[in-house]
Amino acid sequence: MKNLSSLELRNSNISDSIPLNIGEYQSLQHLDLSFNNIGGEIPASLFKLSSLTHLFLGNNTLSGTLPAQKSTSLLNIDVSYNNLIGSLPSWINQPNLELNIVANNLAIDNSKSSVLPFGLNCLQRNFPCNQGPGIYYNFSIKCGGPQLASFTGIVYERDDENLGAASYFVTGTCRWGISNVGYFTGSTVSRSEVTDTLDSMLFQTARTSASSLRYYGLGLENGNYTVILHFAEMAILKTTGWESIGRCIFDIYTQGIRVLQDFDIKKEAGGVSQKAIQKNFTAQVSENYLEIHLFWAGKGTCCIPAQGTYGPSISAISATPDFIPTVSNSPPTSNKKNRTGIIVGVVVGVGLVSFASILTIFWIVRRRKIPSNDDEGIKARPYTFSYAVLKTAIEDLSPANKLGEGGFGLVYKGKLGDGRIIAVKQLSVASRQGKSQFVAEIVAISAVQHRNLVKLYGCCIEGAERLLVYEYLENKSLDQALFAGQRSLDLNWTTCYDICLEVARGLTYLHEDSRRRIIHRDVKASNILHDSDLIPKISDFGLAKLYDDKKTHISTRVAGTMGYLAPEYAMRGHLTEKTDVFAFGVLALEIVSGRPNSDSSLDEEQLYLLEWAWQLHENNREVELVDSRLSEFNADEVKRMIGVALLCTQALPSLRPPMSRAVAMLCGDVEVNKVTSKPGYLTDWKFDDITGFTTSDKTTNETDYTFFQQVQIRGLKFSMQKKMVVNPFSMSLCR
Repeated sequence: MKNLSSLELRNSNISDSIPLNIGEYQSLQHLDLSFNNIGGEIPASLFKLSSLTHLFLGNNTLSGTLPAQKSTSLLNIDVSYNNLIGSLPSWINQPNLELNIVANNLAIDNSKSSVLPFGLNCLQRNFPCNQGPGIYYNFSIKCGGPQLASFTGIVYERDDENLGAASYFVTGTCRWGISNVGYFTGSTVSRSEVTDTLDSMLFQTARTSASSLRYYGLGLENGNYTVILHFAEMAILKTTGWESIGRCIFDIYTQGIRVLQDFDIKKEAGGVSQKAIQKNFTAQVSENYLEIHLFWAGKGTCCIPAQGTYGPSISAISATPDFIPTVSNSPPTSNKKNRTGIIVGVVVGVGLVSFASILTIFWIVRRRKIPSNDDEGIKARPYTFSYAVLKTAIEDLSPANKLGEGGFGLVYKGKLGDGRIIAVKQLSVASRQGKSQFVAEIVAISAVQHRNLVKLYGCCIEGAERLLVYEYLENKSLDQALFAGQRSLDLNWTTCYDICLEVARGLTYLHEDSRRRIIHRDVKASNILHDSDLIPKISDFGLAKLYDDKKTHISTRVAGTMGYLAPEYAMRGHLTEKTDVFAFGVLALEIVSGRPNSDSSLDEEQLYLLEWAWQLHENNREVELVDSRLSEFNADEVKRMIGVALLCTQALPSLRPPMSRAVAMLCGDVEVNKVTSKPGYLTDWKFDDITGFTTSDKTTNETDYTFFQQVQIRGLKFSMQKKMVVNPFSMSLCR
């Protein structure tokens, strides 16, 4: 036994202390006793073994202090997750030392060490930094790689690429940290050919570990969080010739609870390497920190084909709250003196004006309380402006500042005292529907943030006044940019294509990536606004619905705009995210053609855009749909965009692609599925009399319609109620 050079007894359920004669094992180079229940103190002789280079004692119940001396050869030490106390010994300053002392009770004094990484005090027992109300409400990490922004708009922060066998890292803002343990050379791998993802850049690097890998969210506001983990099997494939037998199997824990056992990335991907996998979990934060633990439990491939291809591997992590945050999400100031002055000032100020403050708060609460007839109540209220401030910003409702008018009320341009240009939407006092839309818009848009969604700055709820305050987007709406007679921008084909793609990305975020799935319900050209760089922003969430993942659809009264309504929604009130997909398909055709979805001034065959597009598609003449004002365009992109639009407007929701796949098809990452035949509503629903129809862009706004009770498509027999109604599908669906 004393001739052993390597001894691994990790995760073996050992309950004892380290033998006092361990100093006699002079041949030991590698000792791993981690993940047991070993107690007592660390024998001083263990740290003096002359041949020992790697020592793993983490995740035990060791107590006492770190030995005062150690051999110069011992350069990799893990004693994390124990009960060690006391101050740090002088040998921690030894060059090239990798020391993991996370989750103990050590007295950390960074001033006595020039080599300790920043933030170790935040990773001691109970993670003491920023406890209390917390200061952050999310974090996103590009594991083992540089910072990057995903197509959804999430910015994944840079990870430390050079973590060794026993190491840790904390960001400069103490927002998140990492602890890594395991013996092999290299802790990241690279691969760029990952499939089935719109974010291939997210998988060009991954963090791997031979044993235990933990990520921590620090200083978080307490509450439930959605944790999203991104994986792709790359390590096994990296060593050519062993892909068929290599396996990477590990367990996944959140907050110490095992949520996945024997997780095999490649198996999860159907036996395919380099395929993106996403796993979502819910975790409760109760003490301001969130722990995500990936643990190799001894299963899978060890040492074949090379040391270090068998442990956990992860490409990216994000955590977002399942509640409306109340903290700033900004790092605290580092100026202690300033903080002290502020605290003293606040205390004195409160003492002087406490009575007046109570009266003021009482008055504000009474003035700003939402009336009980506002259907839902605002649980997600953003920053609240006073009416006086907004009235000044828009120059006392000056007609010169009026931007437009809709069913909700008037919209004005204004300027706040801090210089921000804003758009103020004022609820009409006479609008009963506007009150519920006001609440719906705040609830929906306060819960999401994305580069392709308009930004809500705040609201005003004062007396009878209801106002929403948005960022001002100077390039107005897409319908004004596209359609003849009101064309405000000279758009080229590349810009048109980019606008379509960006709108698709915004809808993908609402449907698949936001904390709550949201159905917009009124996707149309007039609700797409543009900033100074012509980046499109989806606006007007007054009709939006939050969508429970457990439901197949929402049954609701029809609301939206004629010309964009999906058949199942218009006829049966069945609302899913595929309702937005249908509207997007119509919008994409409008972008290609530069015209609205119905135009009575055109010839009969071109009257309804969707029908005309199908006619051109069936005759392989899609390019004739392109706006005649575009002098140049890419024919392949035109066909791709029209193909996606025709898929999105299929009669059955199941035949329409999810928005993420629509994005992939528009990007050219996947082939556009072939559409073989017209939807039934175009071939079977024919009307000779169109005099009763209108081509206006009027929103239905929850209007009750009398729908067909029974329809026999083949014989075109209709059993109706007392009156015929405006076409329940869409202006483009009837003739």
